[in-house]
Amino acid sequence: MTEVAIPALNAAIKNPDNPAHMMVIKDVTRRIRVYSGDTLLADSGSALRVMEIGKSVYDPVVYIPEQDLVAQFEEVEKSTYCPIKGDASYIAHTGEEIGWVYREPIPMTEKLKNHFAFWPSKTRLVEGD
Repeated sequence: MTEVAIPALNAAIKNPDNPAHMMVIKDVTRRIRVYSGDTLLADSGSALRVMEIGKSVYDPVVYIPEQDLVAQFEEVEKSTYCPIKGDASYIAHTGEEIGWVYREPIPMTEKLKNHFAFWPSKTRLVEGD
């Protein structure tokens, strides 16, 4: 029987109140561009990919540093809480909610501070040149 290794499990950030809820943050080594239709929203060589397991295994999410945003966004009066990331604030582009950001993440996920993620159903992510 072959043993299957789970990469970076020892580097997982774990919810102290629920050890089955965990995530791994990894640097993305390739260029990431995010579009809404034909409009470029972000262009980054410093993105992060978050892989999370909670109530289920979630799709990986790419987070873009604020300095790599190229479009204008508006704040949305909405927030949600994640026990391993903290409070998320939401953003809109041309009046439509399009993503979120952790302005003050909890200390164990400080790496996500001021990184933006976008709803896959409302944007197109291109990885690589």
